[in-house]
Amino acid sequence: MSSNSRPLIIKVTTGVESPEQLSQAFTIAATAVASGVEVSLWLTGESTWLAVPGRAEEFSLPHAAPLADLRDAVLADGRLTVCSQCAARRSLTQADLLPGAVIRGAAAFVEEVLQDGAQALVY
Repeated sequence: MSSNSRPLIIKVTTGVESPEQLSQAFTIAATAVASGVEVSLWLTGESTWLAVPGRAEEFSLPHAAPLADLRDAVLADGRLTVCSQCAARRSLTQADLLPGAVIRGAAAFVEEVLQDGAQALVY
């Protein structure tokens, strides 16, 4: 993390039904990671599916970076978290997710957004 940056927590509340919103959230997360910012990307609702192998690879949006590449950048140098209730509603377990993605609950999200200096964005 660069010395003058603060943690960035991004919560995605939509899936492929809102392609531009989804792409923007992943683009901001990956750009921040590439800039040395501590990034935590939370997937909720329909975006939960994008932590499952092969799902981001199916997404395409003209003039946008491939979602799988953006996701992989976050997995490599940030954190990718799936909402526990959202996973349960979709019958997803830790074993269904990509390596590095984790399932955590609301208390963990609250803890992250309340850390000193944190910046939270919701898409």
